[in-house]
Amino acid sequence: MHILKKLLVAPLLLSVVTLTGCTPKDGLDDFNLMVDVAYLPKHAPFFAAEAEGFFEEEGFDVSLMPGSGSTNTVTSVETGRVDAGWADFGATILSQGKGAHVKQVNLLQARSAYATIALESSGIKTWEDMKGKTVATEGAGAMTAMWPLALERSGLKQDDVNVVHATGESKIPGLLADRWDANLALYVSDEPALMALGEKANILKWSDVGIDLYGNGIVVSDEALKNDPERIERFNRAMQKGFLWACDHPDQTAEEFTKEVQGYEPETVTYALKSQCELNWATGKADDQFGVMTDDGVGQMLSVATDFLGLENSTDLTVDDIYTNDYIDPIRHDEDVAAPTK
Repeated sequence: MHILKKLLVAPLLLSVVTLTGCTPKDGLDDFNLMVDVAYLPKHAPFFAAEAEGFFEEEGFDVSLMPGSGSTNTVTSVETGRVDAGWADFGATILSQGKGAHVKQVNLLQARSAYATIALESSGIKTWEDMKGKTVATEGAGAMTAMWPLALERSGLKQDDVNVVHATGESKIPGLLADRWDANLALYVSDEPALMALGEKANILKWSDVGIDLYGNGIVVSDEALKNDPERIERFNRAMQKGFLWACDHPDQTAEEFTKEVQGYEPETVTYALKSQCELNWATGKADDQFGVMTDDGVGQMLSVATDFLGLENSTDLTVDDIYTNDYIDPIRHDEDVAAPTK
């Protein structure tokens, strides 16, 4: 088994170390995949898919790369720096609205992980408990823009909760130092980070108040789809199998992840994996087709991007410009996925 190209990441992403000496396997197609941010336990399925041979089975030697935000990942895909990216659906739409020639081709995270996260010691257990509290968020983030909608859906008014702006790196330290009472964050990312520090969190999921949107999916360039569609089909097939296998084998997946990424205990990774895998399957028409998107779901994301995320109303972007299911053979709930024979 070759060593996946990687970074070693400490909790809270305070340091990274690049490992070298990795070379592609003979006869395999070298393929670069960039995730949305620096490595977190939610990325464990990607490591397992490589380690268990799902990519090799389809003829790929995949190099996983950390990201620095979904928008940068999408840009890296369009410019050809990487072959594919795992990026936030809303960020992809905003990039497309600005002219990026890319498409979402495999929805691995069919539901949103948006949440308001507080320490268990805060006593915040319900949305009503947020009255009079202070929440921290990143100034230009999607969750900041959608916070008024979350308040409305939860029955709160804007002046019920104080909002302060913080950098992504300072949100957890600020929460631990009682500088504010809660963070707006993705619970699949921040709850495991708190667990790694010995803290328990209370999670107010936005999906519980009706904000249930597409999360992250696989993005490739229009050029790649035009020039070598069969290559994308093979990658999607491997990615789907590897992702679902990882969800069915959390302990082994955690072992593969902790071999490559420092700073997390296996139990933290398995907990994060459980949360991540709960987002795999969509609701509605595509509820039994892993990775599949629908016009309704994408249309909802397009509306959110226009109403909250700053997409220009004048854009002529359509759902057909945003996604395609043509390069995916979806796996269904009742299908068993076995790891390739080594």
